[in-house]
Amino acid sequence: MTTPLLSVQGLDVTFPIMPRAAWPWTKPKGLQAVSQVDLTLDRGETLGLVGESGSGKSTLARAIIGTVPVTAGQVTWKGKPITGLDASARRKLGRHVQMVFQDPLAALNPRMTVGQIVAEPLLTHMPDLSTTERRNRVGAMLERVGLLPSLVNRYPHEFSGGQCQRIGIARALVTEPELLICDEPVSALDVSVQAQVVNLLADLQRDMGLSMLFIAHDLSVVRHVSTRIAVVYLGRLVETAPAEDLIAAPRHPYTKALIASIPVPDPVRERARTRTALEGELPSPLDPPSGCVFRTRCPIARPACAEKRPALIEEAPQHHVACPFHNDAPIEAETA
Repeated sequence: MTTPLLSVQGLDVTFPIMPRAAWPWTKPKGLQAVSQVDLTLDRGETLGLVGESGSGKSTLARAIIGTVPVTAGQVTWKGKPITGLDASARRKLGRHVQMVFQDPLAALNPRMTVGQIVAEPLLTHMPDLSTTERRNRVGAMLERVGLLPSLVNRYPHEFSGGQCQRIGIARALVTEPELLICDEPVSALDVSVQAQVVNLLADLQRDMGLSMLFIAHDLSVVRHVSTRIAVVYLGRLVETAPAEDLIAAPRHPYTKALIASIPVPDPVRERARTRTALEGELPSPLDPPSGCVFRTRCPIARPACAEKRPALIEEAPQHHVACPFHNDAPIEAETA
């Protein structure tokens, strides 16, 4: 059995939150942003991470790369633990693990030219390159993401949002990393530009043999680029499966609701659809529901759901779901 490129075991991330108007001796409450997450990512694979805003997707990504402290659990890279690495070791890992951020303009230094921005990782991780080699790498990478190399002397404010995101992708890939983490890379872009950037990432992933962790709240976008999909709710995994299996046969009620929210590009079929709308708001991670955290919004919730947190069980090859009642009808239908 081959060793996964990236493995996450029992990962917890908890932030101490001090209540307002607290006494000096008041103990902070724990906000559990990520709870008992287990994930693996193989070489050349794209894992989609999907869930509502506030579900802990970005926190999980930042815990993996070490910018957020891990409360419990372990992250391993090629079988070696990387949790709690010192600054020097983390910097060495940075050449192999890069990130693309949500806000394309805010992620770029406004005082640096495009050439300086894309070359910065080379100065950090590959300082032995000559000026000519560095310039050639920057120009080649800009061309690869669909930008003209002649734009190297321009500043970020002179570009559109989609172009800025292409610059961010070029900066992330210029060191030829093995893993690219995309934290909602298209959510701030227009729909037509989203498709272009998603197609670009898919092409780069295939051509460069990248592994990708692709984070988004839009399941239709995640489906387009992912080999597997993991669904997150309030910091917990509720379902993981190969992308096509999850879309064709979702099992968890939350996954079904996310899929039902995807619009169908056919007016007749769209009007005829039966929608599964989620009721209520996402609970506060400061005071999550007992047992299954989704039970307060679940259409098939039972009293037993409040007693014990459901485990993520493999019910089909590579298809895991954290709901023992997903095949059942709502209680109202049973008692009618």
